Amino acid sequence: MRHSEFHRAHRIGWLRAAVLGANDGIVSTSSLVIGVAAAHADLHAIVVTGVAGLVAGAMSMAAGEYVSVSSQVDTEQADLNRERKELAENHHHEVNELKAIYIDRGLEPELAQQVAQQLMAHDALGAHARDELGLTEITTARPLQAAIVSALTFSLGASLPLLMVMVFPYIPLANINQIIIENTRLYTMPLIATVGSISLLSLMLLGGFVRLDRWCFSFESDCQGFLLGYFIDGHYRQCWFTVRSS
Repeated sequence: MRHSEFHRAHRIGWLRAAVLGANDGIVSTSSLVIGVAAAHADLHAIVVTGVAGLVAGAMSMAAGEYVSVSSQVDTEQADLNRERKELAENHHHEVNELKAIYIDRGLEPELAQQVAQQLMAHDALGAHARDELGLTEITTARPLQAAIVSALTFSLGASLPLLMVMVFPYIPLANINQIIIENTRLYTMPLIATVGSISLLSLMLLGGFVRLDRWCFSFESDCQGFLLGYFIDGHYRQCWFTVRSS
């Protein structure tokens, strides 16, 4: 009877890029939208800014992932080439090196010698890549895969706060919005509160409830975006009023 097992280690390469892309998409776009909204921009300007941030961020994430993972591939290939050269120049030393690895893992010296010789005879470079360098087919870096996944998940994450901006005018919260506006003197405050809440909720669904610092960082970024937009707009209005008065 065959026993089948299902492991998820083969997802490591693209899953890391997916989580990073979605997280950055939510945090950066919500912070950007909140910053522009705090500057008293109209809904059209906020949407255009959010879409521009989505496109630019997706392209940046894809390029960054491709370059960074490609550098990992180059490093792995350099190590493999160095190992291939050592196998050709000093085969006996490489056998002893592999033997020492197996002894450290608990094999008897005689058995470790036998295993090292048999593996070296079958696939010397593969044995050293796996047991000495820790490189396997499952963990091999794939730059194109990481770039595509990162761009797609960034776009998906960024679309969540952007979607809230688009549907916000149709949300039946007129009375609540009016109360918030009267108390804060900021007409975009209901939109800011909605986008910030949805962004934090999205991060929690993404897995932020496991890592508290993830959604705390999102809250901090949203606050920074709000304060930056609010004070820049206030300074601009004050300067404009001074110029008009003079």
